[in-house]
Amino acid sequence: MGVFRKRSGSALCYACGKLNRVDAAVCFYCGRRQPGLWGFAPALGQLIGRMSVAKAITIVCGAAYLLALALDPSSLTRPSGPFNLLAPSLRALDALGMTGTYALAQGRWWTLLTAIYLHGGLLHIVFNMLWVYQLAPPVEEIYGRARLIVIFTAAGVLGFVLSSLVGQQQFTVGASGAVFGLLGAMVVYARRRGGTYGMAMLRQYGQWAVVLFVLGFLMSGVDNWAHAGGFAGGYLAGLVLGPEDARPERGADRLAALATIALTALAFGLALWTAFGGGA
Repeated sequence: MGVFRKRSGSALCYACGKLNRVDAAVCFYCGRRQPGLWGFAPALGQLIGRMSVAKAITIVCGAAYLLALALDPSSLTRPSGPFNLLAPSLRALDALGMTGTYALAQGRWWTLLTAIYLHGGLLHIVFNMLWVYQLAPPVEEIYGRARLIVIFTAAGVLGFVLSSLVGQQQFTVGASGAVFGLLGAMVVYARRRGGTYGMAMLRQYGQWAVVLFVLGFLMSGVDNWAHAGGFAGGYLAGLVLGPEDARPERGADRLAALATIALTALAFGLALWTAFGGGA
């Protein structure tokens, strides 16, 4: 533990982003307690700073998809059309944290997080990950890595909440709600930026959102309420958090991102314990 803790020197305050002694009890500028987070602030900042968000999302989604197939290998040999190619079974997805009215009625709130990283077939995961790689870098450039993590997660969660409450989806999975959230955050910035550049951004990302939303109605099994909720979640998160040019990323943003990652990890732990540890 001591390897990750800085005991002397200076560190940026997690709240205001200004330099203090790492062992200061109170920030000299904003008055927050333990601005150096007991010496762990530098290590936490480096952890978020090194993280490739798009790659991390893809790794988690890919691992969850392969695990779902491994939990029920019979799904590999079931006859299926192109949209159900290599689709994990409902039993396997439920064990890993599929959400919807069925899971939420049992009090499994953590599925709102885990279901973001689960997918119902090969085309489903490939399509979503391509959009993550398309949208995550510009959102990261505008909002910062930490805020990207929060926006992605908040959008995915709100998408599933709306899907379950309004759409009454019994079973639902996928990162598409979170992807729509990235589009929502970009639309917020485009409207804020204004001018020729802002209008060009608004036209591009707004058109993508409309096209993807319409496509959802042309394909069976698509959770369109999750798409709408995800876009709203990303839009609201973008409004609340603000972009880098309005407020540079600070320690508080990194803390929020780390808390989001920790909560997601806890959610997967609860899903596995419920399915395999006797918690059902």
